Amino acid sequence: MTEQTPGPTSGRLIRAARPEDVPAMLGFDAYASAHPGRGLAIHRAVEQGQCWVEVESASVLGYLLLSHDFFDQGFVSLVVVAPDQQRRGVALRLLEAAQQACRTAKLFISTNRSNQAARALIAKAGFLPSGVVENLDQNDPELIYFKPVR
Repeated sequence: MTEQTPGPTSGRLIRAARPEDVPAMLGFDAYASAHPGRGLAIHRAVEQGQCWVEVESASVLGYLLLSHDFFDQGFVSLVVVAPDQQRRGVALRLLEAAQQACRTAKLFISTNRSNQAARALIAKAGFLPSGVVENLDQNDPELIYFKPVR
């Protein structure tokens, strides 16, 4: 994916994450502070070119992980937005960037059934239901969604 400036948000840029972005990403990711494995996964994704960030004035506003190892399809495994930037379109713009960067005809994403905010975002981004995985989290199935991107 090439660097881009999204439409109505002048000064904001979505680009591939760089190693120097990781401390900021971990700084606003509450889950990462309690789960060190998340930090390792983020470092690995950045090294492999599988992480995108939205930045403004050198500040990271949000990030997204995109791989192509979900049954050889594109898969967004994580979208995290800084708390003071939530509900301002950052996650939606990152998902649009993932669609552009996806190398396959379909892009998948998932969330827990209980995560109403993520489900609303996924629907707003135009993803369609694709299936359910039971038993990842007790009594909270993982809902899988997809979107044709080619």
